[in-house]
Amino acid sequence: MLRQLAEPRSCPQVAAALGLTTSRVHYHVKVLEKAGLVERVAERRVRAVVEGVYQAAARSYWLSAGLVGRLGGARASREVASHEYLFGLAEELQADLGSLAEAEATFGITAEVDLPTDRRAEFLAEAQAALTALAERYGAAPGGARAAYRLRAACYPGPRPEGVTR
Repeated sequence: MLRQLAEPRSCPQVAAALGLTTSRVHYHVKVLEKAGLVERVAERRVRAVVEGVYQAAARSYWLSAGLVGRLGGARASREVASHEYLFGLAEELQADLGSLAEAEATFGITAEVDLPTDRRAEFLAEAQAALTALAERYGAAPGGARAAYRLRAACYPGPRPEGVTR
């Protein structure tokens, strides 16, 4: 429904597009409106009825995995090579960043590595080992003032350029 409401639409229009009854769409649109995800942007008279026109309140949404449940169960969420693990990682990062009062000693890094097929596993193992060693080296430093930091890293295939196969 949110995708249908990217542009202003009435409940009957959304219902027709989704193959649902108007009353069912109206119920859900009202729930979305109450949650602040949809706004009533206009109204129009259709015969003797005033029909609301609604639109999504944002261009995109990030749904917490907690709202929709973990895909693949607990086992998949523990496997660092699973998509579900990366979704969970992204959710944790989003929550952490949203709660930071001050950004002290933070940084972000992004890189694209063009990996030959026969060296992907080697690269991933080396990257994981390097980050693990760094975390272990500094995480065990004795004495002095301490502050806990989180290190999050992800490696995944980028968009496939046109004409290129993997």
